Amino acid sequence: MSRRPGTPRLLRQLNDRAALELLLASGPLTRTQLGAETGLSKVTASQLLARLEERQLVHVVGSQAGGRGPNAALYAVVPSSAYALALDIRAAEVTGALSDITGQVVGEFTLDPSDTGDPVEQVRRAVMRLLQTCEVPLDRLSACTIGTPGVVDPRTGDVRFSFDLHTWLEGAFQALRTDLGPVVRIENDVNLAALAEHAEGSAEDVSDFVLIWLGGGGGVGMAIMLNDRIHWGVTGGAGEIGYLPVPGAPLPGDVGLPGGYQSLRRTPEHPNIAHGFQALVGAQEIRALGESHGFTGKTVGDILTAAAEAGPAGDALLDELAERIARGVAAVCVVLDPGLVVLGGEVAESGGDDLAHRVARAADRIGPNAPHVSVGRVQSPVLRGALLWALQHAREDVFDSTVE
Repeated sequence: MSRRPGTPRLLRQLNDRAALELLLASGPLTRTQLGAETGLSKVTASQLLARLEERQLVHVVGSQAGGRGPNAALYAVVPSSAYALALDIRAAEVTGALSDITGQVVGEFTLDPSDTGDPVEQVRRAVMRLLQTCEVPLDRLSACTIGTPGVVDPRTGDVRFSFDLHTWLEGAFQALRTDLGPVVRIENDVNLAALAEHAEGSAEDVSDFVLIWLGGGGGVGMAIMLNDRIHWGVTGGAGEIGYLPVPGAPLPGDVGLPGGYQSLRRTPEHPNIAHGFQALVGAQEIRALGESHGFTGKTVGDILTAAAEAGPAGDALLDELAERIARGVAAVCVVLDPGLVVLGGEVAESGGDDLAHRVARAADRIGPNAPHVSVGRVQSPVLRGALLWALQHAREDVFDSTVE
């Protein structure tokens, strides 16, 4: 009978991966506990731990008293065996976070890219300074994820369109690729926020949902999660809900863009390009809506907070905004029927659960598939999602390196 070459190696790699995943999820375990959880024999578990310890992927972190005999050694994954870096890059602010392989955040930074005439160099220096401060050698950085408002083509990994950042974002990406290598990846910011909400927020343990992002700076977007996976679309454009034609919103030709989407560049002749759903719920439009109801503020959040604090006097503004949001929600639900819609971004944070309830009621009146509407619960969801995504890639890199 012929034997498949490499089978023992494959089995060792599968066993090593299972052990590392278990240690990352459950924390320190004894050899006996590891064997019981993975179904491995004592001998195999001992050989596995010895192999991983030799590769400096696990180490002894303590002991556990048992019955008769010496205490059993407790094993855990070596935190410094790999690191993951996350960046949330947008026009007004750049934030970064660095974590070890266990998910423990070891360093962070925040900067204003407008503080200098060279935002690319500013971002690059901040990243390198973070790595140096945390004493992380480049060969231990296994993954870096950049969250951006742009549309990322899943076929190439490149930014296909980014209205606010395109010029210098591309430069920042290339500079970081030069410094850090191919571990650097770009992902759409709303998709990353959805990953965070799915992992530890309002959509935890929910297989199908959409996240509609209503940013205070004007950004409107959506992420689609189906069967626990982000749906990017062929070109990465799935979820570009800002351009969704909805009742009451103008079409491209109505705002002087006869070339449609291909004309999407702000010019002196066309300073306002808003059309589609974004023309109803973008930051500029919410400010105008607030003024029409007698509410003003420095930010969209200030306007919504003032309306909420006004009690019944603010109901008209909040109800009209909720009805506008519900048009997009209902349009999405008649196509996808996700069951859950999570609202994210500054508008959702400021409007809170009250706005979510108003949107749910309005959507129920508009369409047949009434979803549950919730507000996102994760703090800094784009950065958190970027870190979780980078951490997943970093762990895959470690899992793949266990057997020579």
